[in-house]
Amino acid sequence: MNTVRLTTSQALVRFLAHQYSERDGQEQRLIPGVWGIFGHGNVAGIGQALLQAATTGEADLPYYLARNEQGMVHASVAYAKMRDRLATYACTASTGPGSTNMITGAALATTNRLPVLLLPSDMFATRAADPVLQQLEDTRGGDVTVNDAFRAVSKYFDRISRPEQLIPAALAAMRVLTDPAETGAVTLALPQDVQAEAYDWPVAFFRRRVWHVGRPVPEPAAIERAARLLRNAKKPLIVAGGGAVYSGAETALRAFAEATGIPVADTHAGKGAVPWDHPCAVGGIGSTGSYAANELAREADVVLGVGTRYSDFTTASHTVFADPDVTFVNLNVARLDAVKHSAEPLVADARLGIQALAGALTDWEVSADYRALTRRLIARTREIEEECFQVGHGPLPAQTEILGALNDVLDDRAVVINAAGSLPGDLQQLWRARDPKAYHVEYAYSCMGYEVAAGVGAKMADPTREVVVLVGDGSYLMMAQEIVTMISEGLKVIVVLVQNHGFASIGALSESLGSQRFGTKYRYRDGSSGLLDGEVLPVDLAANASSLGADVLHASSVDEFRSAMEKAKAATRTTVVHVETDLYGPNPPGHGWWDVPVSEVAALDSTRSAYATYLAHKQTQRPYL
Repeated sequence: MNTVRLTTSQALVRFLAHQYSERDGQEQRLIPGVWGIFGHGNVAGIGQALLQAATTGEADLPYYLARNEQGMVHASVAYAKMRDRLATYACTASTGPGSTNMITGAALATTNRLPVLLLPSDMFATRAADPVLQQLEDTRGGDVTVNDAFRAVSKYFDRISRPEQLIPAALAAMRVLTDPAETGAVTLALPQDVQAEAYDWPVAFFRRRVWHVGRPVPEPAAIERAARLLRNAKKPLIVAGGGAVYSGAETALRAFAEATGIPVADTHAGKGAVPWDHPCAVGGIGSTGSYAANELAREADVVLGVGTRYSDFTTASHTVFADPDVTFVNLNVARLDAVKHSAEPLVADARLGIQALAGALTDWEVSADYRALTRRLIARTREIEEECFQVGHGPLPAQTEILGALNDVLDDRAVVINAAGSLPGDLQQLWRARDPKAYHVEYAYSCMGYEVAAGVGAKMADPTREVVVLVGDGSYLMMAQEIVTMISEGLKVIVVLVQNHGFASIGALSESLGSQRFGTKYRYRDGSSGLLDGEVLPVDLAANASSLGADVLHASSVDEFRSAMEKAKAATRTTVVHVETDLYGPNPPGHGWWDVPVSEVAALDSTRSAYATYLAHKQTQRPYL
């Protein structure tokens, strides 16, 4: 057997450089590069291997420097999302805090079913120097390290305590990364001494490998059962989730909706699968869903879920699908999701499943009355949207007015990125996406701090698109430092920084739950009350963005915002558009509910009143059996 002597790190770098994914005959690099921040745990291992690869040309695996370990995972996940889960990055971090900083990103990746390869450095496998700097000493066992925390948030975890263990572990890692039903964070913990240890590796380990991402074919009997349910439906509804986008099912889904007349609602991950102005598109569904989608959902007798995981926001905490006899048909590549809500499962690729259903329903469509109802509900929804866009609020504009202006100034291919705060709810009702990649809202983990880092990954995934990071001041303060990465990599990203001096979403939720917006505003501590209810803090986030290297434009009105956006679009480098909005809204009208428990006993009148409202909503909640 031909062998080559390399360190474990050098072998891993060479292996990763030769991994490819393929779907529908299109091949691409599975791991096009490595993000990292170096410390004593990886600088002489993975760091040396990446340097050697770059200087000798023995492996094509570029290195990218991040400013926060969580941020580099977010960037990798955003890249994978834009690439339909067919490519992602590896992330290397140093021992201890550098590695544990990646855990939040790992949880986000796995929750969103998006691939990322994590390479946290670990303690000495030999334990020659014990304990080393940053080592956790656990009295329960000597083999426990902080990296064991990755187990709960990874789809695959392994610790490489001998060089030869890398061979099966690396192959298993690629298998999980390229499995659409099982993908998520994949973690290979690398003890720092093993990273630098040499071994005689089989040359065959480094051959070019193509991981074929298949399209599972629907079972004919399952198609027949699903088609039978749809044929008997009077008021069917489609819920399009992220799987519809990742499988490239957009064209098939639109054609199916047109032929059958079934209206299509979407989740955050599925928005854009059917263009917003398509006659069957009824908008976002659930807790922050549109008027049309939620009205149709309340009377739907059969719900066809396409690639959705049915989060509580999608079902409005099990209240929006109100027909007592509602039946679900779930088309999903993952059986976990296909069987939810006692559904008739259709375990298959979304595109192939839709095409098969279309073939089984060629002579069937909804009634003319139901098509007419859908048109009326869409028309009313458009009226609601325009009212939000043109509310004429002052002295500070409403956030909805800024979104209306942003809708107008961006073209159909521009990518809008968001994850947390009040913006996702407003966006689900108001954003008008025609392109399946134009709406990039991470709402499975809804992680504050995702947005700026995701802007890096999205732009790297498709440099031809305008990438717009839409971020509130709360999320900006969590993680803005990847603006420096945008500058260092020469990426042109627009960051729209919406400042309202507080947590608008949680503040409004707190008020509705009787907690009076406690602890949700950025204020001085009031000397008399002892609460954070004093004057607004003198925080200048625009100056902060400028200090990180971005160009900054200011806007204090909707017209000024439009003008600033035109300048930002014409710019050639990262530009931050800073605009202040009213912390108190107004926001779009609510058409759904979200189950957040209220204190059952309380001394506050506001809480007691909120609890009575909560009980009324709980009466409409039900399991789907």
